[in-house]
Amino acid sequence: MNAVVESVRISAAGVLLEADVAVPESARGVVLFAHGSGSSRHSPRNRFVAGELQTAGIGTVLADLLTREEENADAVTGTLRFDIGILAGRLIDLADWLRTYRPAAHLGHGLFGASTGAAAALVAAAELPDTIRAVVSRGGRPDLAEGALASVRQPTLLIVGERDPEVLRLNRTAMREMPGETRLEIVPGATHLFEEPGTLERVARLAGDWFTRYLGG
Repeated sequence: MNAVVESVRISAAGVLLEADVAVPESARGVVLFAHGSGSSRHSPRNRFVAGELQTAGIGTVLADLLTREEENADAVTGTLRFDIGILAGRLIDLADWLRTYRPAAHLGHGLFGASTGAAAALVAAAELPDTIRAVVSRGGRPDLAEGALASVRQPTLLIVGERDPEVLRLNRTAMREMPGETRLEIVPGATHLFEEPGTLERVARLAGDWFTRYLGG
């Protein structure tokens, strides 16, 4: 299969969402990104991780979970970014679309969530046990997934910065509620946004290894 790089508009929960898709030639899997609070598909951190995954032979879908109008409203109110029900519902629709997207339909599918997007990813994984094979959370808020955690059976990697104590505590608590294989990786010297030199590269390597292991060939 030839490499595919394109921007698309996807119908999800009654709205059209913008997405950037990249599927390398002979990809071994594809990962759908769920961005964190106040972020979008243009997030430099997630785009960096996506680029590293592509280099490792894993396709990526960077999609906005809010429309442009909703993003503008949320910049003022700050409410939609914490509406995990809406975000997860749209992520589920995006995952369903990915199953029909010809360049990636035959591949194993994973989810990468950051901050509040990690909660949406975990809710979506609980709802899609036969579609999603693995989940990675970066600085995530799994506590916001609440009751869905008990239904997440996919292998899940939780990546947290060493200098992000409250989020680290929340992730340790969430691990005890998740019945599937779960691993916590603490990145030395990293704060919540992984802005310190080398920390985001560490996140990308960990995510790449996890998805390579669980998404298949």
